[in-house]
Amino acid sequence: MRLSDFDFDLPDDLIAVRPARPRSSARMLVAQGARITDAHAYDLPDWLRPGDRLVLNDTKVIPARLTGRRVRDGGEGAKIEVTLLEPRAEGTWTALLKPLKKVRDGEVVWFSEGFSATVEGRDSGQATLRFNLDGDDFDAALAAAGAMPLPPYIAAKRAADVADREDYQTVWARHQGAVAAPTASLHFDEALLQALADRGVGFTHVTLHVGAGTFLPVKVDDIRDHKMHAEWGEVSQQAAAEIMETKRRGGRVIPVGTTALRLIETAATDHGVIAPWHGNTDIFITPGFSFRIADALMTNFHLPKSTLMMLVSAFLGVDEIRAVYDHAIAQCYRFVSYGDASLLIPEDRPA
Repeated sequence: MRLSDFDFDLPDDLIAVRPARPRSSARMLVAQGARITDAHAYDLPDWLRPGDRLVLNDTKVIPARLTGRRVRDGGEGAKIEVTLLEPRAEGTWTALLKPLKKVRDGEVVWFSEGFSATVEGRDSGQATLRFNLDGDDFDAALAAAGAMPLPPYIAAKRAADVADREDYQTVWARHQGAVAAPTASLHFDEALLQALADRGVGFTHVTLHVGAGTFLPVKVDDIRDHKMHAEWGEVSQQAAAEIMETKRRGGRVIPVGTTALRLIETAATDHGVIAPWHGNTDIFITPGFSFRIADALMTNFHLPKSTLMMLVSAFLGVDEIRAVYDHAIAQCYRFVSYGDASLLIPEDRPA
């Protein structure tokens, strides 16, 4: 398929810059194949049944945006903006530096008193940084100096602020390491979780550290030529057992977000069995993909020509997703990270 097959006109004012309050008051479009219903996130228990299982990504977003100064020859120094991308095994971080041309290898960028990083190398538009702190000291310094790494389509409209520390984090965030939130999960609050539990819906936690690569545009016309970014994830023994038991009992497995879906489909075999798994996944889901675990999907509304548009088109059907997005735009649903939700239930999955 061609990149243009996943294009559509998205009015700029439908890109949400703040979340709904409370979280579960966000609107939710329910698509059962070609049948569309308008609802809200707090209605989710009404669309699920006892024995269904939600798969939740428990990654935790770090305050990965830093502003510092490179001091040279005793001068005031140049302002350097840093976005951390991912940690390396040797204790360094890959990062985006802006402007990259203002630093040299071996130079130090200071973010606050006692908190700095040395530039150890630059390659392909990225830098390798080694911080002067590690462990709990690093976490504390980053929490004090850093800002939440809002997606570029929000950051272009406003700067991150103190509200984003809570807004851009799920209520069950546990394992630190993401530089982008699993945003479908942002619609859940404690009241909704309790209502789901009362309904008899189960919860399984998996971990996929969402990387900045999730925002990279597709630059090839033939989508088969696109190279997907890799992200680290883990499906524990307990998670795999819970999912397989749900399948055995006839319940539906419903990942919350494309990150959870990509992870469980990575860990699945061709025979529909999921086993414990950890490592980097670069799974690229496009129309024609055979889903082995996911029976439905809760997700936000995605940008045109994105890999996530390709994923939801593969899951629900190309024509069905076009109808869903036409309806969402006509009804002024709010798009992307802080936007509204959709619940996608393909016709060929259990009713």
